[in-house]
Formats: sequence, C-alpha cells, structure tokens
Amino acid sequence: MQDIHTEIVHVDFSHPESAIIERAAKMIREGDVVVFPTETVYGLGANALQPSAVERIFAAKGRPFSDPLIVHIAEEQTLEQLTTSISASARKLAEVFWPGPLTMILPRSPLVPLLVTAGLETVAVRMPRHPVALALIRAAGTPIAAPSANRFMHVSPTTAQHVYADLHGRVPLILDSGSCEVGVESTVLDMCAPVPTILRPGGVSIEALRRVLPNVQLAVPKHAAHTESGTDDETQYASPGQMLTHYAPAVPLLLFDGPVAAMRSAMLAEAKRRSAQGERVGVLIADEDVPTFQESGAVVHSLGDATNPQQVATSLFASLRLLENAGVQVILCRNFDAAGLGLAIRDRLLKAAGGHVYECS
Repeated sequence: MQDIHTEIVHVDFSHPESAIIERAAKMIREGDVVVFPTETVYGLGANALQPSAVERIFAAKGRPFSDPLIVHIAEEQTLEQLTTSISASARKLAEVFWPGPLTMILPRSPLVPLLVTAGLETVAVRMPRHPVALALIRAAGTPIAAPSANRFMHVSPTTAQHVYADLHGRVPLILDSGSCEVGVESTVLDMCAPVPTILRPGGVSIEALRRVLPNVQLAVPKHAAHTESGTDDETQYASPGQMLTHYAPAVPLLLFDGPVAAMRSAMLAEAKRRSAQGERVGVLIADEDVPTFQESGAVVHSLGDATNPQQVATSLFASLRLLENAGVQVILCRNFDAAGLGLAIRDRLLKAAGGHVYECS
C-alpha cells in the first residue's frame, strides 16, 4: 500500500479534548482509519457500516478477510441496529460487563457488511470502557469496527509507540492515551451457540461470566494451519484470535509448562545450553523466578508477581516486544496458572509459541 504520513496525537485519558476527538471522528465518518486506545489493547478503527472503510483495516494490517472484526459501540441501544435478536442472557451480560472487555457474538443484522463478519451471519460486538474510545465512537456517530492495531499475527500493541512501530506509513492518525489497563484482548463469548461459549479467553474471566450465566463453557480450540507467508489457509473463523499462531514476536518463543520448579530447571538448562552456543537468549518469567536465572547468561525479564494475573497480563505484550527489540534470537517463557485472567495469559502464550509447549515434570 502507498506510504502515508502517520501522526501521533496525545489525548487526555480522563477528559479527551473535544477538538482532537472531533478531528478523529471526522476521519472515521469520511471513511479513513484511526488508531485509538481501549482498556484492552489499541484498536485500528473504521466506520463499521462502510465496506470501503473496513477494507482499509485489512489493508493496513495485512489481515485476511476470513478473520472477522469486532464492532465497538458506545450505547447499548446501538445493538438494535447491529443484530436481529438480543436474548435476555445477552442483555443481562451487557448490564453487568459493559462497558468492559467482553465481546458477544450475536445474529447479524443486514446493516452490518459481510466484510466485517467474514461472511458469517453473526456479528461480534463490544462496548469498551476507555473514555477516549467511547468519546470517539459517540462523536463519529457510527459503530466502529476495530481489531488490534498491529501487523497481522504480530504482538498486540498496548502503547501508541507499539502501534507506530508496526503501522507507521500505513495509518494517518494514532490517538495516544498511554498504556492499556487490561493488556490482553476482550473475552469473546458466542451467544449464538446452544450454550454460551468462550471462543477467546480475555479480560473477563470465565469465573466472572459463570456468576451471571452458570452454564458458560470454554470452546475446544480448533486451529487452522498457516502458510510460511503468514496468511491462513482460508478457514473461516467465528471469532478473532482463533489462529494457532498469533500474538507472536518476530523471534521464536518456546513455552514451558508444568510444576514451577520443573519449569525453572528446564528453562535454565535450555538458556545455559543456548548461551554457551553463542545465542542471545531472552527469558520471560515471574518475579519469584528471577534468582534462578541470574547466572543464566540470558536477557532476563519479569512479567511481575505470578500470583497477580492482572499484573502479568498488563505487561505481557510490552514484555514480548521489549525482548524482541533487545535483539534476542529466542525467547524462553514460563506458563502461568489458568485461574481468572490466567486463562487469557495462557491462551496468548500458547499462540505466541505457535502451539508448541514443552511439558516439564
């Protein structure tokens, strides 16, 4: 695509400046793309009801048309335009979790272009809670389709600088409101399935969802293969984030799982072996693991306290980019418990590793 000038404009988190928001909203109304912050990750947005605008999202990211987009709204009543049916369960979830990091898959209305839904008769919708995102959607006067604002399959962006590194020359405007609070994408819940089913774990835990709908279940992953060019095999996805290789750094990531002591031992041995062979090794661990790796010869980075999944999630994508930019040739990463936000962390790490896990015992 033709190289364009990319501008980063700072926006106040709590009180978004109206002139800046209106400038971005005008661009959305006129069919352009704008990058904006949400509480999960930064999004690459366009008018969800305008196919030519939505095409610009796919072009900027290098994203296949088989991967559906999430439509972002600022008012619950907007759902009436986007879907043909809103169940009592969906309304109950919206009442509890919106605005917030929950995406619901609902029956598509004819108003939603099939380009947004990857040809499916369902549409993924969420209401973000970030003040800048809400202000932009309201000012634009239209729902905004937005995936994460990064090159397709690369690590998701949690700062404007991450976005610029991936998309400068491909988007005209990035609204910068600092680091994202949640750090991983929204939970995607299929409300069209016979039983409400999580297709992508995210910022709302399965435990929290089950307190509202006790029968919520987790889907068994059905991943597609990928070509070496980074595009998928034209499998049609019901939700974003279902590809086996996704959220991946530019260097290989090796994921270790099992009891903590076994993970540490296996990672340390691998780090020393590779370092001795002259490889620059990155190690991604928790605070309590750090003493083990002080003499490993690796570039060591902690995600935070292993018992604090919110802390780990918030730093996950930024840490992957940090090690990538440190010039390491491989990243060795430990896994985390699946409770709460840990399920989303495990999902992102599994996909960053392309599905390859070293089981330690």
